[in-house]
Amino acid sequence: MTDNSTAISDDDLDEMDLLRFTTAGSVDDGKSTLIGRLLFDTKTIFEDQLEAIENSSRQRGDENVNLALLTDGLKAEREQGITIDVAYRYFATPKRKFIIADTPGHIQYTRNMVTGASTANLAVILIDARKGVVEQTCRHAFIASLLNIQHVALCVNKMDLVDYDEGVYNGIVKRFKEFASRLNISDIEFIPISALKGDNVVDRSKNMPWYQGASLLYHLETVYVGNDFNHVDARFPVQWVVRPQSDRYHDFRGFAGKVAGGVFKPGDEVMVLPSGFTTRIDKIHTIDGDIQEAFSPMSVTMTLRDELDISRGDMIVKPNNTPEASQDLEVMLSWFNEKKLKPGGKYEVRHTTKEAKCVIKDIRYKVNINTLHKVEDDLEVGLNDIARVHLRTSSPLFTDSYRKNRLTGSIILIDEFTHETVAAGMIVHR
Repeated sequence: MTDNSTAISDDDLDEMDLLRFTTAGSVDDGKSTLIGRLLFDTKTIFEDQLEAIENSSRQRGDENVNLALLTDGLKAEREQGITIDVAYRYFATPKRKFIIADTPGHIQYTRNMVTGASTANLAVILIDARKGVVEQTCRHAFIASLLNIQHVALCVNKMDLVDYDEGVYNGIVKRFKEFASRLNISDIEFIPISALKGDNVVDRSKNMPWYQGASLLYHLETVYVGNDFNHVDARFPVQWVVRPQSDRYHDFRGFAGKVAGGVFKPGDEVMVLPSGFTTRIDKIHTIDGDIQEAFSPMSVTMTLRDELDISRGDMIVKPNNTPEASQDLEVMLSWFNEKKLKPGGKYEVRHTTKEAKCVIKDIRYKVNINTLHKVEDDLEVGLNDIARVHLRTSSPLFTDSYRKNRLTGSIILIDEFTHETVAAGMIVHR
C-alpha cells in the first residue's frame, strides 16, 4: 500500500476536524489528476515534489504537468498511467484536515476500492464528460452505498473537452439520478470540473458561468459528517486491559479501546458482555487527562467502580441498549482472494476486537453490481465478487447491522493457514 504524506503539525491537526474521502471512477476519468490538482492548488506539495513531477512529465512527453504522478507511487502505475493500489494522501486547509484514498478504477481491483472506501465519510465519483455514466460509475456508486457512505460528490470531469457544455452536464446528472434513486445515499452533490485545468476544483470556474454551486474544495471543507457516527447506541469494545504494574499506579485497572458508538460519562451504569454483569463508570482517561464524556470515534481508557473480569474482545454497553448476540450472521461479503469461497469453508473472523472461528453455512446469492440484480443460479464466489452469505461463529459476536453502525457491523475473514485477509463483510440483521 502506498502511503504518501505532507508535513502538517500535530497542533494544527488537533484544532481541525477530519474528513476521510475516497475517489472512484472508471479508468482514465482523472482521479489521480484531481487529487494532484487539489494538492497543487492548495499549496500542500513540496517544491522538490513539484520539480520531480515536472521532470517526469517532460520525459513522458506530456503536454501539461502530470499531477497524477503525485499519487501513482508504484512503478507499474506510472508506466501504464493507471492506479493499481490504494494511495493515501494527507493535506489540510485552514478549515479542515483530509485523508484521501485514491482507489483503482479497473474492475479487477474492486477489492482495493472496498478497502480504500471502508473508512470514508464521503466518496468523490468521477465521470468523463465525453463518456457519461458507464458501468464502472454504477459499480462504484453501489459500493459506496453498500459501505454506507452517506455523502457523494459526483464530479463530471473533463468539461474542457466538451467545451464546457451545460447540456452535456445536465444529461449526465439526470442519468445518474435515475440510477442513484435505487441506492441508499442521502446526500449527492453534482459538480462540473476540469481536474487538468483546475475548473471548479479549488476555485469557481469562469468557464462555466451557468454553474452556480460551490467548488469541490469548498464542498469538502463544509460538508457536515457529524451525523455519520452513531451517538445513540453505546458500544465500547475492549482492546486492552491496562495494568501499569508500577508503585504509583499499583491498583490501576483500566480498559482501553475506541468508542464505537453512543456516549459514555462517569457515573453511567454499564453492562459488560458476554458476562452480563453491570457496574458504573468511575473515570474516563485520555492522554491529555480525564474527560467528562467520550463518544465515537474517541480512543479512551475507562475505569469502573467494581472489580469485574473483563478482557480483550469483551464489550461495554448500556444495560437498556444492547447489541445482538448471535453465532449466526447474515453478511454481505466482498471477496478479496483468488481462491474461491465455498460453502463449508472455515475461516477466522475478526469483529471489532474479538476473534473467533467461523464456517460458511450457505451462500444466499451474488450481486451483479452493474445492474444491482441478485444472481441465484451462479453461486461461485471469486475475486472481487460481492455475495450474501450465512456464517456461523464458534462463539457469539455482539453486533449491530452495518447500516446502523459501521464499526460494530463489519467483519473481516482471515485464512487460517495463510493468514491472508480473504474478505470484508457488512452484517445484515434479519
